[in-house]
Amino acid sequence: MYKETTESIVITVHPRFLTEESFPNAGHYTWSYHVEIVNEGKERVQLINRYWNITDANGQVKEVRGGGVVGAQPVLDPGEGFEYTSFVPLSTPSGMMSGTYEMLRTDGTMFNAVIPAFSLDSPDFQPSLN
Repeated sequence: MYKETTESIVITVHPRFLTEESFPNAGHYTWSYHVEIVNEGKERVQLINRYWNITDANGQVKEVRGGGVVGAQPVLDPGEGFEYTSFVPLSTPSGMMSGTYEMLRTDGTMFNAVIPAFSLDSPDFQPSLN
C-alpha cells in the first residue's frame, strides 16, 4: 500500500501483479492498481484531470494525461471518497508509477493532489544492486 496526502486529499494505491494477464516469454507484464481518493478537508473538490508518469525497468518513460479517471470526474464532499481500479502493461518485469490529480475547489482554484510513487514488480523479479 502506498499513501500520500495533499491539501487534505488522501490518495492510497494498491498495485497487484496480474499473472493471468502476463506473458513473460513475450515480454508482456500487467498490473492492476486500485486507487482510493478521500476528501478529509472542509470543502468540496472535483477531480478534473489526471497525469501519470510510468517508467519501466529500462528507464523508458510514458506520460499519460487526460480528463478524469475511468470516465468520471468525481465530486468529493468533505468526508467522501471515490475508488477505482485500472491496469498498466509493461514490457519489463518491473517499473514505477507516480502522478497527480488536478483538483478543482469550489472557489474555482486548482491544485495538484500527489499520487504516491509505487513500484510494479512481478513475483519472480530479482532486483540487482550495481
